[in-house]
Amino acid sequence: MAKSATRRPSVVAGLVRSAFLVNAVYAESGRIFGLTPQQGQLLCVLMAQPYGMTELGAVLGLAKSSLTGLVDRTAQRGLVRREPDPSDRRVIRVALTADGAVAAKDFYAETCRRIKVLPAGLSTPERGQLALLLGRMTIDNKVPAVFLELDESHPDHG
Repeated sequence: MAKSATRRPSVVAGLVRSAFLVNAVYAESGRIFGLTPQQGQLLCVLMAQPYGMTELGAVLGLAKSSLTGLVDRTAQRGLVRREPDPSDRRVIRVALTADGAVAAKDFYAETCRRIKVLPAGLSTPERGQLALLLGRMTIDNKVPAVFLELDESHPDHG
C-alpha cells in the first residue's frame, strides 16, 4: 500500500481522489453551518440566481424526487423558498431567502477558504496550469457553472 501511495496516480485516480477531497470540504463546511453537503451545494448554486425546478435538477444532477426532497428540507429551514416565475406562472422557481443568502455567503466563503489550501503545495505556475486544465476539462464536458468564480487577485481568495 505504501508503495502505491508514493507513485504518481493516473489521471483517473487523481480525479477520483480530488473529488473525494472536494466532497470532504463540502461535508466539513456543512458541519460548521449545520447543512448537508447537498444543501450547501444548493445554496451556492442559488447565489447566482433563482432556478426553475427542472433547470435546478439538471444543474445539480438530481432526479425530480431527490431535488424535491432537498428543496423541501432546505425550505423548512427557512433558507430557500418556492416562487412563481414572473414570465410563466406555471413554472416554480427556487430562490434564496434573506437567511438563505447569509447562509450561502458564509458557506461559500468557508468552502472557498478550505478548497484554496488544497493545492497549497503547488507553485504559482503549477496552480495556474491546474486551473487552466480543469477549466478546459469542465468546459469540454459542459459542466454548468455551479460555483462562482473566485477573483484570484482578491486577498480573500488568492
